[in-house]
Amino acid sequence: MLIGEVARRSGVSSRMLRHYDSLGLVRPTGRTVGGYREYADEDIRRIFHVESLRSLGLSLRQISRALEDPTFTPSTLVGDLIRQAEDRVNREQELLERLRAVDASAPSDWQDALRIVELLRGLTSPHAARRQQAALSPAEDMPVPADRLADAILNEADPNVAGALRWALARAGGDGVAGVVAGLRSEDARIRQRAVLALAEIPGEEAGTALAEALGDSDARVRGPAALALGGRGATAATPSLVRMVVDGTNDVEAAEVLGALVEIPGSAERIMAALADELAAHAGDSAVRIRVVQALAEIPGPLARGMLRQLAEDDDPAVALIASALADRGR
Repeated sequence: MLIGEVARRSGVSSRMLRHYDSLGLVRPTGRTVGGYREYADEDIRRIFHVESLRSLGLSLRQISRALEDPTFTPSTLVGDLIRQAEDRVNREQELLERLRAVDASAPSDWQDALRIVELLRGLTSPHAARRQQAALSPAEDMPVPADRLADAILNEADPNVAGALRWALARAGGDGVAGVVAGLRSEDARIRQRAVLALAEIPGEEAGTALAEALGDSDARVRGPAALALGGRGATAATPSLVRMVVDGTNDVEAAEVLGALVEIPGSAERIMAALADELAAHAGDSAVRIRVVQALAEIPGPLARGMLRQLAEDDDPAVALIASALADRGR
């Protein structure tokens, strides 16, 4: 079969077939009397083998080695190709997200487009100071897209930068809630915690609903900030988690302060006092826990807390009794 017919049937151009010949990759078995290349069936099969390997991303040099070396094993090379393909896909995905962010910012001219690109580059900078600067850029100058801020928050480990990003997202209102809520589904507790801390600074019902969901998280680093934020919003559903924080000694002072505010809600004081009394009874032999509960009672206004402190001033545990007595006297 002559080269033109091979090109027509295989879909490989005559020029590429000549290139394969010059490289020794696919050489026609024979020549016609007139000197034209003549391909045998085996040559054509080799052409299809070459094209199949090219479709996997192999270079012509790699293809030659694969076809000529009987000891060649594809596993290592295929693994490398997979990693290279993944890198390309990731780069393309980053480019797509950046283009979408620029489009969402609705730039009025190329100067605006360049400024938003610079902001996006700043958010992904390896330098914390540069990321913080990007987050704190004036919103009226060029607002950072809320979804970009949400992604940056979920991936930010530096506490100072994270604080700046949360502040910037709070300025964006509820636009970034959906992006942050996605972090609550992460298997990484640190990401879920970052999501909760961001939601805590976003006003509105949507953020509150997401925080309520976080109360059921398996990790105290997530439950705690969610309970503090919800309690601060007047949500009594946070009460059990806040009481548990007092017992465990995890941000117990902040938890006690929030409980002190929640008792002002009608019907809440009795439930909160009953929960604290149950913990006192459940930890009768644990001075540290009971002292934390006593200290929490001091943060709670009203006669119920004062009365419990006076009772605890007669406690069998001298340390508990001493602290309860001092705090009860302070409340007079």
